[in-house]
Amino acid sequence: MFNKDEYMKMLNETSNYLKQHDFENIKVAIILGSGLNEIAEKFETLKIINYSEIPNFLQTTVEGHKGRFVLAKFNNHKVLFMQGRFHYYEGYPMYRVVFPIRVFSLLSINNLIVTNASGGINPNFKVGDVMIITDHIAFFMPENPLRGPNLDIFGPRFISMQGAYDKKWIMKVKEKLGSNDSVKEGVYCMVPGPNYESPAELNMLKIIGVDAVGMSTVPEVIVARHCGMKVIGFSVITDVVSEVVEHGVTHEEVLENTKHASEIVEKLILFALETVDE
Repeated sequence: MFNKDEYMKMLNETSNYLKQHDFENIKVAIILGSGLNEIAEKFETLKIINYSEIPNFLQTTVEGHKGRFVLAKFNNHKVLFMQGRFHYYEGYPMYRVVFPIRVFSLLSINNLIVTNASGGINPNFKVGDVMIITDHIAFFMPENPLRGPNLDIFGPRFISMQGAYDKKWIMKVKEKLGSNDSVKEGVYCMVPGPNYESPAELNMLKIIGVDAVGMSTVPEVIVARHCGMKVIGFSVITDVVSEVVEHGVTHEEVLENTKHASEIVEKLILFALETVDE
């Protein structure tokens, strides 16, 4: 049962603990999806802290999610990498899934980069492509993360999701990137999971205009926008409809295919960090 006062107490305890460990004055937070942990280790590391050490923090239960914060340095600014996220399908209530985003807000972090692994619905996508997320569909989420008493300290009761993924930031990243056939754009849809979609479900998603589908990200983005953060997102295409319908897909395949796109994701994150203030 959601208790607003208890929840705020937990958030404040967590954010105060992190402040005491130098997690302050952070420019950007980056959530690394399945198989993308190593990107954080390409940057100059200032501090690493395991989720198990952080008060009130959940634990990751999914392979490919290390479960720790990496505080790093980029262009004389602090950036915070989240190596592993929390999913609704792990059994956590939605207000706990988005707990880290509200902690970011209490740490005065105003910019968020989200990444994930996803299945390609768009027939023009191939395994190893990276999709810049331009919009999302949340109709299939089991619960809206803003459901319940509004937390006025973060934002108003009703928020617009127009421009949830910052168009100017996307444009600047694309300008830095130049021509790259492996980078696409499109609409991401979240489904609850943990099962992968049936052929009929995949066909339905294609009909309604979905380009890629996964089991995360959308709740985080909704709460980030509620907190007034600027957001950009990148989704690795780890499988495509035609192959899934014929052969199915496994989590091991998803992790393996994500590795092949990690360099592109790293490049996009670098460009996003370089252009965050523009």
